[in-house]
Amino acid sequence: MLEVTDLTVAYGPIEAVRSVSFTVQAGTVATLIGPNGAGKSSTLNALSGVAPQRCGRILLEGQDISRWSVHRRVAAGLVQVPEGRLVLAGMSVRENLELGAYRRPRTEVAADLERMEVRFPILRERRNAAAGTLSGGEQQMLAIARGLMARPKLLLLDEPSLGLAPLLVRTVFEIVTELRNSGLTILLVEQNARQALNVSSFGYVIENGKIVIEGPADKLRSDPAIIRTYLGQGV
Repeated sequence: MLEVTDLTVAYGPIEAVRSVSFTVQAGTVATLIGPNGAGKSSTLNALSGVAPQRCGRILLEGQDISRWSVHRRVAAGLVQVPEGRLVLAGMSVRENLELGAYRRPRTEVAADLERMEVRFPILRERRNAAAGTLSGGEQQMLAIARGLMARPKLLLLDEPSLGLAPLLVRTVFEIVTELRNSGLTILLVEQNARQALNVSSFGYVIENGKIVIEGPADKLRSDPAIIRTYLGQGV
């Protein structure tokens, strides 16, 4: 589904991501873990086109999208759910969902709205409420549903559990599992390394803008260095 080769992301003279290469297989969840400031979110932002890509190549289903605009990438099926949710607080829940499908024919949108409200019942209950009045967990549900309204082939999830209570974190990862089981391809960036590896097929550890460890998620979960650094002793 995705092949990234020698991706470098820079903000002025500062390189946040340096010659990163990785792949994401169709129908799987791959995860990027690492410390704060390692370059995880910058990688996702470059893939979606909102961060400056200095060099490298991004292939989506074999097609080079490296120089494509953000909206063209969305139309091709690459959709990002950003860190911090970033819902449009003054607009209603329904309006936020509709914006997720802004490039799609109106005749298709009604059925998808119904599906989102079935998948996320709280969004049906709060459909006319301003998005800014939702709790953090409800806003995360809305952000994911808004991304799904674009009918992604590849969903980029950036820190979906950030700032949520433990019970809501569990709910978020249950949703990720359901999406994976439905066949959606997901690239996940997540501070909660344990949960991220539990729902993933493959993992990459990024430090100081470079991938330093990679492998099947089950092997990373048992790697002493990963346990010591990211999962905690005694795992």
